[in-house]
Parts: sequence; structure tokens; C-alpha cells
Amino acid sequence: MKKDTLKFRVRALRTLASPYSKDDEDESTFETIYYLLVNMKDLPVNIPMDVNPRVPKMTTNPAKNLRAAVVEPETDFYLNNRGIVISAKSLAFDSASSIVTVDLGDQSEDSDRSLFGILDGGHTYKAIIDQRSKIPNDIEKYVRMEVITNVQNVTRLSDARNTSVQVTDIALFNLDDKFENIKKSIQNQPYANMIAYKDNENKEIGIAELLRLMYAFDIESFPDDSSAPIQSYSGKAQVFKRYKAACDSPLYLSLVKHIPDLVLLYDTIEREISEKYKEYKIAQGVAIPRFGRVRGIEPSEKENGESQSFNSFFLKNEMQYKTSTGYIYPIFGAFRSLLQFDSETGEVSWLFNPIEIWNDVGVSLAQNTFESFSNPQLAGKDKPLWLSNYRIVETQSLRKLLKQKSKK
Repeated sequence: MKKDTLKFRVRALRTLASPYSKDDEDESTFETIYYLLVNMKDLPVNIPMDVNPRVPKMTTNPAKNLRAAVVEPETDFYLNNRGIVISAKSLAFDSASSIVTVDLGDQSEDSDRSLFGILDGGHTYKAIIDQRSKIPNDIEKYVRMEVITNVQNVTRLSDARNTSVQVTDIALFNLDDKFENIKKSIQNQPYANMIAYKDNENKEIGIAELLRLMYAFDIESFPDDSSAPIQSYSGKAQVFKRYKAACDSPLYLSLVKHIPDLVLLYDTIEREISEKYKEYKIAQGVAIPRFGRVRGIEPSEKENGESQSFNSFFLKNEMQYKTSTGYIYPIFGAFRSLLQFDSETGEVSWLFNPIEIWNDVGVSLAQNTFESFSNPQLAGKDKPLWLSNYRIVETQSLRKLLKQKSKK
């Protein structure tokens, strides 16, 4: 596989390993944080920023202040600025030359672009690259960098780091009434009043969650088993970019009407995945399957006798277990094989009721998912898992089509 790497000199480097790695034999499932101090003039150009939810806008007053701070004679920039955060696949350090090599995966692949690159500090990076040639020759100026390798949940980390108070792209999109068709589609659904379309709106579910569901069923971008909508799990920024570009396309205009179907399917998988897991385990001879002990699963009944209640994400149905979305999305996305688009009518429709197919192959999907991974973050980002689940659903739909034809 092609690698995109950054090589640059650092003034200092410190490493912070995950405190949990010592308790697990597989250290590759845990993050490592590298703190770097970098001379601005050594900072590489063209570090990818697709993973960042915000595109740097350098015409604002804060951005202008940043540009000025890069060239001013004071040398405390690295103290006053939060720095640059990069999500990376790996980092290697040559102590003899003080050179680091940062692996950003294959940036020609959508999945790697949504995982690796500048996660926070895009404005700082852009200001430095634009202005560093103006730094006086007799002054060395530094910027802090934080490189985090093996990030297990990029979306959560991105949301946590990008906390600056500003109107987000999604909120601005709402001001242009671009979500009106979504609001209309779900107006009679029990979760209609739970959706937040504005920044800091006191609602339980962000509009991005509905966009993720549609992205997982984008049969224009992901028409078959050669590609997978992994970003619906791992890349909220990419999901919004796609919706922004395609919201007026025939596919998305029709797909919006099926949001209630997608929510119902997601809710059904979320609630019933524990039973499907138990069914396949029993079929393998396991007398008492223990779904609650799987990594990424939280049982309502704790071992110490305490209990807690869980409700499904959208429809708020009671559940016995809370399941990580890393297991749910590779199963949920498999059902896009049942969706078809008629270019003449501009409408999408189902080959078969997805709930009916879930009832048929849910056990197989659970088995394939949980036997492939016991780590939900790795499951959610694994392309082969997404594709194999897709083929399970597709094969079942073909069987039903053949059965229908044989009866005619």
C-alpha cells in the first residue's frame, strides 16, 4: 500500500503511552501521544487537513491576529498558541538527526484521508505556512505539535479538540434552510423534536447523526462491494461535505424521504444485535453466551448487582445492552445493497424490506462482525468487514429474487 509520510526536524520530542496498553497484549489498539516542538521554518508544507471538520478561514480577525503573531519579534508563540494536532498511523524518531517520520497512510484512499492529517490547529498551520518567510532571520520561532497515533475514534477526538466558539458549517447550512426537506421527512417521527440544527441547541441528537445514516446508503458513491462508506462511522466532517455537495441531487432528495426507514433499521439492529450474537454462539455450542463481556458492550445488569437503563439512540426503546457504534455501522451499511435508484423517476426504493432481511441474516452478520473483531473501533474502520457484511445481505436478496422467479 502506498504511504504518504512527513519528514521534518524537531527541537524536542516527548512520548506519552496509553495508560491502558500495559493491561492488553495487543498494544496496537491503543493510542500513543507524541509532543513535539518544531521550528516554524521546518514545518512541512501540504499536510492534509481533510480530517479537520473546519476549513481554515483566514479572513477573520482571529486569523489575522494569528498571521501577525507568526512574524512579530516575540518568541513566546509556542506558549500562547494551542498548536497543531495531527492524527497519524505511526511516528518514528531518529534521535541522531532529530528527524521524525510521520505516516499518514494512503491519502489517495478516502478512508485514510478521513483518519489521518491535521485534526485541530488548521488556522495555526495555515498562518505559519503563509507568513513564515517573513520571520526575521535572526529569530527562531517554534510551534507546539501533538501527533497522536492509532486514534481509535477520530470523530470523538475531533469534536473534543475543535471547541472554539464559532458558528459551524452545519449551523450556517441550517440558516440557508438546507435542512428543510429533512425536517419535513421526519416531522411525524417521535425524534423530530430531538434533532439539533443549531450550535449549542439543547437537543439530544445532532443533525449530523441523520446525515451519517444517509451517507451509509449513498449508493452513488458506494454502489457495490468494491468500496464502503466507512466515513459514516469515522468521519463526520466528510459526511457533511458530501451532503453539502449532493443535497440537491436526485439521489439525496429521494434518500431524505427514507430517513424514517433508515432510523428504524438502525434502531432494530441496535436493539437486537445482542440476541443475534447469542443465537450464533449457542449454535456453536456455547451454553451461556456472555454478550456483556465483549469489549465495547455495556450490560444493563452489572456484575456487582447494580443495574442501569439503556435506551436506543433515536427511538428511545429500552435495551438490555449498549453496543458501540463500531459494531453497528458495518452491519447497518451492509443493507445499502437492498437500495436501488431509478434515474428516470429520480427515486430510490427497496428491493426487499430491510427489517425482513435483517431477520433472515442478522445472526450471520453478528457472527461475521464479532468473529472478525473484538475491538469496536477497529471493526468500524475495517473495509474488508464492511464489504463481507455487504455480501451477506446481497446474497440473501439474490436468493429471494431467485425464489420469486421460480414461483412465476
